[in-house]
Amino acid sequence: MQLSEKKALLITYPNEFSITEAKSLAESIGYSILDTICQKHITKSKFGIGQGKAESVREKIMELKPNVIIFDEVLKPSQQYNLSKLCNIEVIDREKLILEIFLNRAVTNESKIQVKLAQLKYDIVRVKEKVRLSKGGGEEQPGFLGVGRYNEDIEILNIKRRAAVLKKKLLVEEKKRELHRTQRSNENMPLISLTGYTSAGKTSLFNLITNEKKETSQQLFTTLTTYTRASKINGKKALFTDTIGFISKLPPYMIEAFKSTLSELNFADVILLVIDFSDDTVSIGKKLKSSLETLSKLEVPNSKLILVLNKIDLVKPTELEDKLKELNIQPEMNQIVSISSKTGHNVPLLIEKIGNMLASN
Repeated sequence: MQLSEKKALLITYPNEFSITEAKSLAESIGYSILDTICQKHITKSKFGIGQGKAESVREKIMELKPNVIIFDEVLKPSQQYNLSKLCNIEVIDREKLILEIFLNRAVTNESKIQVKLAQLKYDIVRVKEKVRLSKGGGEEQPGFLGVGRYNEDIEILNIKRRAAVLKKKLLVEEKKRELHRTQRSNENMPLISLTGYTSAGKTSLFNLITNEKKETSQQLFTTLTTYTRASKINGKKALFTDTIGFISKLPPYMIEAFKSTLSELNFADVILLVIDFSDDTVSIGKKLKSSLETLSKLEVPNSKLILVLNKIDLVKPTELEDKLKELNIQPEMNQIVSISSKTGHNVPLLIEKIGNMLASN
């Protein structure tokens, strides 16, 4: 899908991981970052950043004339409003940015329902602030959900009704999943799920193993639903599933909205946790931690995991050892393998390890 480029000023933390990830998120939905403002502590003041820094942002806005401010954190509605009012420009926080990406990426009926549910969750917590501002005579600010004078109870009821309708529709999709799981169980086919941080190369590996041609991209969240295809493990038919990627600081309600999709991980016999090992050590550590935390929230046992260190073709052999040591990743039994989904390096070894784990279950 062709995205129209919009100009943005980015506010984030002063470290390479945060800056790189925030830019990737913004650019994947068509934003061009004109400049980046960094501050160590954000979200604590009335503007999310200090008064002095907020004034600097206002000056930058006047100078560069971007379309929006992208704030790489979750903001309270009042902070979003205050910064928007000061700079007279729309402010998009991290939650809203991720929702924009999800809305753009959703293609299946199920993923569209899930994204709409997440959007309603985002909106409902802002209703009271909208009403408070409208009653106080507050002016509407760009992008601030159309502040106006309306009844709070009616607005909340409207959102709840829409959410109830969507949940019923999602329940139908969940029943379809249950039916498919029952069919797989009756056919006694093991299920292997690919998961991990977004842009780790899960879909490329999925395509290689299953001989599929599913779309791959450097953009974040290319996959918002699960895709299942058959392949062979030790001469026997097995199913491989590609799932939605994880990201740091993903709000619990977004995980909840995608629970029906992510629940496939609970039914997998083996889970391939794919990590981009060409990243720097700090980024790898943060992405691995974020992925493991999300899997823990989904109550997925570590005993099912094989840690797949992908893009090894971009890593020198000595660098591989150094990274493993620095990250304190201990290769043991079937639980870790370094591969390249691009060149196919060590993919046969990965298939062997999957087979060994299935045989031991």
